[in-house]
Amino acid sequence: MKSLESMTNKVAYGRRLANAGLAGIRTGQRTAFPDQSFSALVIDSLRDSLVLAAVGACVGVLRPYVTRRHNRLPKALAGGAVGSALGLCAGFAWKTRATTSGILHSARKEMDRVRDERWLEMNPITYA
Repeated sequence: MKSLESMTNKVAYGRRLANAGLAGIRTGQRTAFPDQSFSALVIDSLRDSLVLAAVGACVGVLRPYVTRRHNRLPKALAGGAVGSALGLCAGFAWKTRATTSGILHSARKEMDRVRDERWLEMNPITYA
């Protein structure tokens, strides 16, 4: 019986923690770009990241030809796809680093608040 109660308390705490994280993300989005929508920021960042994706694709395509391996075409196509994906991800991460940092900071702050509340529930402070 006690383990069931303990499990429900843990699930409720996990739900409160997740809700606090989501509320922090929403707050971080509103403070990070109040004049620009989230989708516009993502589209602009992806458009700027296409240059790095093209560079990554070129490096991936040329690698099998420089190393003089057999079956160059399939390896070149696979290398181009992988290089393009890595370049796009790296460019997107770089372009959105300030926004992501603000959003994560806000989410962490809200989650820490919930953790502190739980700690005070588990360890009540009694002043003499």
